[in-house]
Amino acid sequence: MPTTAENLARWHDHMGAHDQQLLWDMLHPDCVFESPVVHTPQVGRPIVFKYLASAGNVLGGDGFTYVGQWLNQTSAILEFTNTINGIKVNGIDMITWNDDGQITHFKVMVRPLKAINMIHQMMGEMLQKMASQPA
Repeated sequence: MPTTAENLARWHDHMGAHDQQLLWDMLHPDCVFESPVVHTPQVGRPIVFKYLASAGNVLGGDGFTYVGQWLNQTSAILEFTNTINGIKVNGIDMITWNDDGQITHFKVMVRPLKAINMIHQMMGEMLQKMASQPA
């Protein structure tokens, strides 16, 4: 059973390299994603993968920095910042892992409202672009 620190190290490896295969492998088949811009939880590896891969492209680009972290035995809260299109984005990733080190739940919270509105538009465009690409 990997520790939260080991699971978190894999997450940071993914974020540093945007390794899509690593992301896919980290996700439990029945994982749940909660977005600040989608009203219902998204369930299942394929849709969660699309959301997290898109978020990595929208939020995780140049300037993205984790500025704090809080850990317990099975989860972590990571605070992040970035500036996108001149808007300072501040948020948290809440990640829960199972005993096998797979992500079972991922929740993102973002502030301020101006940032949420911008991310909503950018994520919609990114998800549309991903949907039009061959699998």
